[in-house]
Amino acid sequence: MSSTKDIYPEIEQAVQSVRGELIAFLQKMVQTPSLPDHEHAVQELVAGKLRSLGMEVEIVPTLFAEMRHHPAFGDDGFSADQRINVVGRWRGSGKGPGKSLLLNGHVDVVPPGDAALWTDSPWSGEIRADHLYGRGSCDMKAGLCAGIFAVDVLRRLGYQPAADVLIESVIGEETGGVGTLATILKGYRAEGAVLLEPTALEISPVQSGALTFRLVVPGRAAHAAMKPHGVSAIEKFALLLQAINQLEKERHQNFSHPLYENPANIAPINIGTLRAGEWHSTVPEELVAEGRMGVLPGESNESARRALQTAIEITSAADAWLSQHPARLEWFEGQFESAETSQDDPLITSLANAHRRVLDTTPVLRAVTYGSDMRLFINHAHMPATHYGPGDVELAHRVDENVPLDQVLQVTRVIAQFVTQWCGGGQS
Repeated sequence: MSSTKDIYPEIEQAVQSVRGELIAFLQKMVQTPSLPDHEHAVQELVAGKLRSLGMEVEIVPTLFAEMRHHPAFGDDGFSADQRINVVGRWRGSGKGPGKSLLLNGHVDVVPPGDAALWTDSPWSGEIRADHLYGRGSCDMKAGLCAGIFAVDVLRRLGYQPAADVLIESVIGEETGGVGTLATILKGYRAEGAVLLEPTALEISPVQSGALTFRLVVPGRAAHAAMKPHGVSAIEKFALLLQAINQLEKERHQNFSHPLYENPANIAPINIGTLRAGEWHSTVPEELVAEGRMGVLPGESNESARRALQTAIEITSAADAWLSQHPARLEWFEGQFESAETSQDDPLITSLANAHRRVLDTTPVLRAVTYGSDMRLFINHAHMPATHYGPGDVELAHRVDENVPLDQVLQVTRVIAQFVTQWCGGGQS
């Protein structure tokens, strides 16, 4: 859908004129820590900004009791009723053709780790060489900020969309998506959704899934001096780890997708934590490993779970100890499905056209190997959706996380242009 007039030259000038305001607001967002269960302050900041734009703002609580029986719900272990989401609506005029649009971003961030390893405080919002630093800068407060200021500049230009534009600031994405799920169950929908995740301005309409698991491996304790009388849970886990790595290799050999850059890294299986043993001179009687099982695009969560369970069972059956004392596989926390929007969906082609108009380049389409809230829109709200935003995801979740400010401004311009194309309308 197109407006009657291409106002991109005015958008470009308007974004440049608000550059200082945008950067200051992003700094304030990053300087407002928003670890899980502590997102209220930054959500109040976002809500205040949306109200200042004249948007209709609703606070949507995240109530586990209302979503516990939904197939996409996962109890992330944080507050079941105290976290909030913010939804702003820019109501369309209804005059002329246009499609509604939902811009989604999460404000929850992962812990910064050892602050002494950071060049500045993890919450500094420091700017160096035109990059803004701090936990959450890249993942993904910069993207959310870009979406907010895209609406800001359009309103300053007297633009009025024909169809509604919604901005969602949600919590809980890092731990399973309860925030976005709460807004979906509240009834928030649109004819297309853009998740402003860090893609370095690539359009990413395909995501793998990710399932969190725990593997408990039994052994038999003994004094280390009497090792033959014990069974090391660590050594038995080593057998299972070999099987897991082989499973990962075989799954990738039997799958291909044109939007994945590395065919060997589409749905990786990773062991993230290990706990075993209580004393250096004792044969360990139990090992607990926690990890992440990748889900291939088009594969169900249940099929991925069966693949891992089968690999563990086959390996265990061939071992004298494990065949009689099987390891226990548990699934917990985030259970992200895979999801995909067709490359030729109007949402993708229209966003690509906006990117091309603004940056004079053809955007790269690339799938992502991580799970995100995109699958909730596609699989459960039945909406076309894609990732598109500033920043390199490789810089997320790490020391000295940062985002290039030029990309933040570019995404602001692209999203503003996209709104005029997708939502219709025009200047008053």
